[in-house]
This record gives sequence, C-alpha cells and structure tokens, in this order.
Amino acid sequence: MDMISIKSPAEIEKMRAAGRLTAQARKLAGSMIRPGVTTGEIDREVRKFIESHGAKPSFLGYGGFPASTCISINEVVIHGIPGSRKLKEGDLVSVDVGAYLDGFHGDCAATFPCGEISPEAKKLLDVTRQSFFEGVKQARVGGRVSDIGHAVQQYVEGFGYSVVRDFVGHGVGRNMHEAPEVPNYGAAGHGARLQPGMVIAVEPMVCAGDWRVKVLGDKWTTVSADGSLTAHYENTILITDGECELLTVDENGEPA
Repeated sequence: MDMISIKSPAEIEKMRAAGRLTAQARKLAGSMIRPGVTTGEIDREVRKFIESHGAKPSFLGYGGFPASTCISINEVVIHGIPGSRKLKEGDLVSVDVGAYLDGFHGDCAATFPCGEISPEAKKLLDVTRQSFFEGVKQARVGGRVSDIGHAVQQYVEGFGYSVVRDFVGHGVGRNMHEAPEVPNYGAAGHGARLQPGMVIAVEPMVCAGDWRVKVLGDKWTTVSADGSLTAHYENTILITDGECELLTVDENGEPA
C-alpha cells in the first residue's frame, strides 16, 4: 500500500497557491459556458491562463490525455475530451481542471448550467454540490476516509440519485493522484485515519439514474450506462486540527 503523504507547513503554502490558481482556472471556464461556445475554446483559454501564471496544466498529457481540461456534458460523467462540440442551451457542463505550480498540484471540478436548464437538472447540480459539503463535514482528525464517502452517499441517495463507484477521490500533492483513495460510497469507519497535513480531493460524481458507467472507445470519455444526466463537484481539501480547509478557492476565498 502506498504511503500517505503528510504535508509540511511550507508544502501546504505551495498547495494553497496551486489550489488558488486551479480554482481561478475553473472559474474562468465557468464564465465561458454559454450556448455556441465550443469545448475546445474553453480548453484553450484555460491552458493559456494556467501557463501565464508559470504553471502547467496537470491533465495535459497525463496518461496520454490530449487536453488541459476534462469537459463532460450531460450524460458524460468525467474525462470528456474538449474539441469542436458546441454547447447548447440546457446542457449541464462539468469542468475538471488541475494546475501544477512550484512542485504541487491543485485539482477541482464543478458542473455549470449552460443558459437556462430544466428544474430537474438544477436539482441534480445542487444536490451534487451540496453532497461534497456534507461529505467534508466528516473530514476531521481522528475520523476515517470512508466517513466522508458514507456521508456523500447518504445525502445523494436521499434524493433518489446514485453515486458513481468506478471512480473515486484521492490524495493530492507532488503527484496528482496519491494515496489514499477516497470513495464516495460505503460504510463509515473504514480506511485511513485522517491526520493533520493530509491533502485529499473529494469529488462526488452523481447520476440521476443508475450508478453504473461505461468508458467509450476513445478510452477516456465516461458516460452513465443508462444515459441519465450526471454532475461532478470537487475540491482539494487540507485536514487540519479543526474543520478542513478548502485549498481550491479563488482570489476571494470562494469555491465554485
């Protein structure tokens, strides 16, 4: 089993900077989402923004991924590849972005409405976002990693939705994916014990229908198996002696 990295105060400062830049990139992407814009245009602007701050897009080339952001629309849960697709009124658009700055990664995601969306889509978006905050209430010293996912699952399923199980959250630091894995489901009281200085990405991925997903032929794009709408919300958090600290916040201290 991989060792869990506990970050020093100096490393945490660097992770705050990487997290802030990543959150600003997410905010930029969100501001561009409107009918007629292509996913490729959003990706290019995000890459330009990250690189203009002396950082590198974490995703570009990662495992062969061809873009700087994952942009996933409607039934696409994660790992959508940006390109010529134009956004349409009513789309749910998930943007996942990472930035590598001064030796450390930030990682965050959010799902944004494109123009006016249906009440059903808005509810899915709101529940997914809130499930993150329900989960991180459990991100306290002495608790277990699975306490977070258990809280996410209970909240999501209370609305009749389901939580994706094939993909999970993870530790973040010098590498974009580190130990421990952070599932969004399961019984409480399992997994690594939470300690001050641990940095993890908590990222509920929620389907309006069944939780099962399938990966398409490009080996990246992951969709709900039943074609139902999906949403994704993620922040990188730091475990402290009190409440956890969100690291992927913008210049105003706000997440998406």
